[in-house]
Amino acid sequence: MAGNGVASIGECMLELSGQTGPNWRMGFAGDTFNTLWALHALSGDRPATYVSAFGDDPFSHNQIGFFAENGIGIGSSPLIAGARPGLYAITLTGAERSFTYWRGDAAARQLASDPSALSKNLENQALVYFSGITLAILEDSARNTLLAAVAGARAAGSLIAFDPNYRPRLWRNREDAQAAIVEALAVTDIALPTFPDEQMLFGDETARATAKRLGQWVGEIIVKNGEQPALICENGMQHDMPAIHVAAPVDTTGAGDSFNGGYLAARLAGHGPREAARRAHRIAAAVVQVRGALAPFETLRAAFDG
Repeated sequence: MAGNGVASIGECMLELSGQTGPNWRMGFAGDTFNTLWALHALSGDRPATYVSAFGDDPFSHNQIGFFAENGIGIGSSPLIAGARPGLYAITLTGAERSFTYWRGDAAARQLASDPSALSKNLENQALVYFSGITLAILEDSARNTLLAAVAGARAAGSLIAFDPNYRPRLWRNREDAQAAIVEALAVTDIALPTFPDEQMLFGDETARATAKRLGQWVGEIIVKNGEQPALICENGMQHDMPAIHVAAPVDTTGAGDSFNGGYLAARLAGHGPREAARRAHRIAAAVVQVRGALAPFETLRAAFDG
């Protein structure tokens, strides 16, 4: 039987942002961690677990310490001798961002190296979240291990949420990405795709086409589309939920991930999909007004409560 916790599976990296001359600000971020950060901030007393793999270097120790300081555990995630976190830097043009990555040998690529530990991490969770990036950083056998563990958690009663989050550079080819994402959708209860990603990967002409395609596997779908309305689909019913326009965004990093966290927190709190999307848009609007991917908890809570 599912418990009260929330778990997110993936890679949290070192984030370099806020460049001022030759100086950078270092933090910790990554798509599934950004979502868990918002979900944890907005979910009261639910235990939060970030499921990954970590190195034994000082940066990994600092990362785990940062999680703990903010009430996020790592459960039974493996600690890999000699491994280290991935790294990325955010370069801004106005508020729009681009990324440079150093992640080829990151510890998180071994997050499914201990199948029993992985399955244990997903026990007693009200919700389990993962993304297409989680899939992309794994070898084929490890990806199969991950999806089996997620399916097991779902069978035990956990709600499974998935964002396809397609990043072409992480995949050998488009066909591999398509196949892996379809396999993930088959064990998903709530899908949170972004329309431009789906258009690039599957050739969808409209957000409604995306929702129709995903509806083969998933009952609840929220198609994000930047500043355009999000499309909410539940049991065949479709609704548009307008986004919130921010006149002077500071940094759009993490906006979609934080939308996901806000949406899932609202659903766990008992709100319907439309109200959850309304609150999620408020979270995304708050996040684009701060630098880096992680907004302060108090900022997120104030936006969520309106």
